Amino acid sequence: MKVIKIKKSSIIKFITLILFLVIVSTLTTSFGMQHYYNLDFTTGLVTASTLNVRSGPGTKYPVIAQVKKNEYIRVFAGVGNWYVVQVEGDYIGAVSKEYVKPIYPNSGGGSSSGNTGSSNNGLTTNLIADEQEVFNLINKQRTNNGLLPLKIDAEAQNVARIKAQDMVNNNYFSHNSPTYGSPFDMLKSFKVSYKTAGENIAGNSSNTAAVNAWMNSSGHKANILNSSFNYTGIGVVNGSKYGKIYVQIFIGK
Repeated sequence: MKVIKIKKSSIIKFITLILFLVIVSTLTTSFGMQHYYNLDFTTGLVTASTLNVRSGPGTKYPVIAQVKKNEYIRVFAGVGNWYVVQVEGDYIGAVSKEYVKPIYPNSGGGSSSGNTGSSNNGLTTNLIADEQEVFNLINKQRTNNGLLPLKIDAEAQNVARIKAQDMVNNNYFSHNSPTYGSPFDMLKSFKVSYKTAGENIAGNSSNTAAVNAWMNSSGHKANILNSSFNYTGIGVVNGSKYGKIYVQIFIGK
């Protein structure tokens, strides 16, 4: 009988290939033939005490991860009564939509500005009218001072809107949120990557007056004219004793 010697590295490669094929097969079985539908939000808040993340959209699929109440998950699409999500640890799976609260309505509030574009080319992306005006006013201040205009970053925009709504809902005016912590805690929770970051907040009834107030404050002005920042997100929410709450997130990449 002839004995064939097989290298250990070859065995490991073979086993890895088999595992890869099994995973691909499982995902194809779980999601491949499902009917997806688009959603108008990308972030969800878990409302169940413990939520199972399954390998497919149904209780017959095995649990691959769990998330706790008040944790944030990234939501990609809907499949029946389930959401396709990404959770901590980079697990991709499905969760019951019954236990996920949408917290990022893309339409925002108020009337749409009608401007669309990519967050990578400097054009605005789905801003409401107030946000668009503040964005334009801020960039006018930058270009008047010899700086490049900021670009909208979709993830920073998400955080700015949620922070502004949180300030209205919980009736406070502070950089530190009772819900999300500091601006940097919040950016970390929402998995926003950056090299440098800052935040401006304001309460005012006028977009122009809000930006003028920032420009008359040394700390706020320094953020607006900081050359290390190249992306931003702007949230404007009606409410509070001020009329409107403004949150601008600055990030540098």
